[in-house]
Amino acid sequence: MTPERLERITTTLDRRQPDLTVITDQVYKSHNLSAIVRTCDAFAIPDVHCVWASERYRLQTGTAAGSDSWVEVNTHPSIEKGIDHLKNQGMRVCAAHFSDRAIDFRDYDFTQPTALLMGAEKVGVSDTASEMADEHLIIPMLGMVQSFNVSVAAAIILSEAVRQRETAGLFEQARLDKQRYDTLLFEWARPIETKLCKKYGVPYPVLREDGEIADPQAFSELINRLSRQS
Repeated sequence: MTPERLERITTTLDRRQPDLTVITDQVYKSHNLSAIVRTCDAFAIPDVHCVWASERYRLQTGTAAGSDSWVEVNTHPSIEKGIDHLKNQGMRVCAAHFSDRAIDFRDYDFTQPTALLMGAEKVGVSDTASEMADEHLIIPMLGMVQSFNVSVAAAIILSEAVRQRETAGLFEQARLDKQRYDTLLFEWARPIETKLCKKYGVPYPVLREDGEIADPQAFSELINRLSRQS
């Protein structure tokens, strides 16, 4: 673990916005999902929520460009359960959806806990999702086409969310709770040891400030003992 690598990890974690997320509805193309996950990582979003009807939906590795290692993808069996889950966390659900009550996305206050709801390009969000959403947002179009690709639309809206949050000073201090921060720090800094801990069901060892394991000998002895017993 080099000092430069550790600094990049901690700086990224310090910027994560736990009360800003994306939930997808009827977005089943893996390259679109992967592009959204990649966008979320770029805009400091730690979690994405997807409604996957079956296990056949997977992130497309090339499009995700490794961002699935840095963003947690949560799946829900239905859009109703997904939206309810986010509302129970205190988030307002804002659908990118053209309707009579839709407002310009730049007029929405993204400094409040928000889940951006994105639907598929041709059909948009479902009627159920539209009704459950707290707000409808639109991106004004100045040309002949009527919509952006779903991942492009998400990026445009999230860029405004980040701009507002930067202005409000929400990136000036770490906002992840300590337990999650420490967990992600260990997993990102020590991927090999993370796999061993998960394999043998043991807690992550304490890290020193330089990103090294505080007691490497004890950890090594524990893993060796468990390895011999398995």
